[in-house]
Amino acid sequence: MSMSMDTETTVILAGSTTCIILLIILITYVIVLCRRRPPIVNHPRRNRNLPNSDLISVTVTESAYFDPSICEISMAELIIATKNFSSDLIVGDGSFGFVYRAELSNGVVVAVKKLDPDALQGFREFSAEMETLGQLNHPNIVRILGYCISGQERVLIYEFLEKRSLDYWLHETADHDGGDDDDDDDENGSLTWSRRVSITHDVAKGLAYLHGLAKPIIHRDIKSSNVLLDSDFVAHIADFGLARSMDASMSHVSTQVAGTMGYMPPEYWGGYTAATVKADVYSFGVLMLEMATRRRPNWPVVVDEKEVGLAQWAVMMVGQNRYYEMVDFEVIGSEKGVEEYFRIACLCIRESTRQRPTMSQVVELLEKLCLLI
Repeated sequence: MSMSMDTETTVILAGSTTCIILLIILITYVIVLCRRRPPIVNHPRRNRNLPNSDLISVTVTESAYFDPSICEISMAELIIATKNFSSDLIVGDGSFGFVYRAELSNGVVVAVKKLDPDALQGFREFSAEMETLGQLNHPNIVRILGYCISGQERVLIYEFLEKRSLDYWLHETADHDGGDDDDDDDENGSLTWSRRVSITHDVAKGLAYLHGLAKPIIHRDIKSSNVLLDSDFVAHIADFGLARSMDASMSHVSTQVAGTMGYMPPEYWGGYTAATVKADVYSFGVLMLEMATRRRPNWPVVVDEKEVGLAQWAVMMVGQNRYYEMVDFEVIGSEKGVEEYFRIACLCIRESTRQRPTMSQVVELLEKLCLLI
């Protein structure tokens, strides 16, 4: 009897062990099947909706065109047009990459922005620019003509704007003639006072357009190097690598702090990291001060042996009615509407976001100012 029970127990244990082994095999098989997904290069959604992809993993060669003038351009042709991205053809240094002048085989001149393949943020920037610029259509927003992807390389193709960046004209050119308003059509194309006010108005209109979209866009990096000028000195807002879209019902987008030192609003330093349209308004106000004074916002101003920021200095000077002491010496004598100009700028750089105007309101104020000049 005892031996029979032992035998029966052994049989039961053996059967249980067999079941466990079979169950483990079955689970392992299921896991293997679940892991057998197609590679990213063949993933249909990844290839169709590239901006939503993990761009670091994409290994396809792909191009897209939004303008017939560059239809079917390849990465190989861009390499030829930029002489293998020669430093001699660099016309700008955008966020996460250099910008090159390139003449295509059909004679069309474009600006080519090559993103740094070693910068993770560069790929995020590529996605942001694709989502943003592909849908924009405004005379004061730079047009994107297309893009190319080849392995890890990401290249954006823009319209080429002959006069380069506002930063270049404010801080890098040695040929500043100044002069009065009658010199607006001079051969050298100096930044006269009327031109500066006009450029300010252009940028304001571009920002008002972005903020007024059904899904508003916050640029987050308004600065002089991100304002490009065409042959007529019409301004175009560029470089949407940090831009974020938000639903019209939202007042902000939760993000990490982004922007450029000197242009960033004071709420960022107080720990408030959300991106808002009023942050763009503040940066625009700083840009206005930079244009009028020709002072770099990230360089301090010395007052009574103390260093203060450009915005802080301007508020102090306006409070003392010392408007004309701030104006760039090269346009002194030709400027009109200076007090109103600085008043508008100081409205934009108010510490309280609620007290700052909207960009649509700024456009209206600048339109009235333009009539005075």
